[in-house]
Amino acid sequence: MRIVIHAVGRMKAGPEAELCDRYLDRFRRAGGSLGLQFGGVLEPVESRASSVALRKREEAGKLLSHLDASSALILLDERGKDMTSPAFADRLGRFRDDGLSSLVLAIGGPDGHDAELREKADMVLSFGQATFPHQIVRILLAEQLYRATTILSGHPYHRA
Repeated sequence: MRIVIHAVGRMKAGPEAELCDRYLDRFRRAGGSLGLQFGGVLEPVESRASSVALRKREEAGKLLSHLDASSALILLDERGKDMTSPAFADRLGRFRDDGLSSLVLAIGGPDGHDAELREKADMVLSFGQATFPHQIVRILLAEQLYRATTILSGHPYHRA
């Protein structure tokens, strides 16, 4: 299963980008043997529409263009489901085992995700109720993807 991160806006160079890249590289190397291929990061430009609703709708349209009938969608949002790392790993494994061709994990723009997009999502995931800068969310997601591969493979990186 190909895993893609869809993150509205660009990650600026710096220590955050380096840390994110480090975890994504670990995920890329560890995931292949588990049937989890890293498909990269898509960084659509933040919408400049005149209203919040239009911005969210425009950004949702860009995201939906990357999905097909054999894709799953997980939105990251502070109002989503809080999961343990083993539960997240199990969910990735089930998506893979169900024969999905791809999984898109989406970090919304500053205004969040469109309500219709939230309804189409297979899951809305939270890393806590606090609001984090997009750079931090990317790091958290990258680390959790790597951690999921270690859990699925029985590697000792994750200690309960």
